[in-house]
Amino acid sequence: MLGVRQPEIYGHATLADIETMCRSHGDTHGLDIDFRQTNIEGELVTWIQQARGTQDGIAINAAALTHTSVALLDALTLAELPVIELHLSNVFARDVFRHHSYISPIATGVICGFGANSYILALDALRAILAED
Repeated sequence: MLGVRQPEIYGHATLADIETMCRSHGDTHGLDIDFRQTNIEGELVTWIQQARGTQDGIAINAAALTHTSVALLDALTLAELPVIELHLSNVFARDVFRHHSYISPIATGVICGFGANSYILALDALRAILAED
């Protein structure tokens, strides 16, 4: 629903816009991007589990599941990959319930409040982490 849902908070970029931006940035910096979206928690958990051993890192905008899903925490922990948690909005300037994240304790870093650029910042963070290894 990006670009439609509360653009004053989430901006006007659509998910397709963000994917194009990420793929372009990835191409420029030699990153192979696996860009996915789902509204189904179990499907997201499965994708994260599949990333173990096949991907180098995870940049994740778990949206509302950030604040509710122990299953995502468990899957991300099991993946044993660098994880960048990202949000389009500054979650700390919003509702108090958004201040808690189940992902943050295992994330390598958290990026929030930069709109669609949060994705690019997350990719750059992963690139820097992977370059250190």
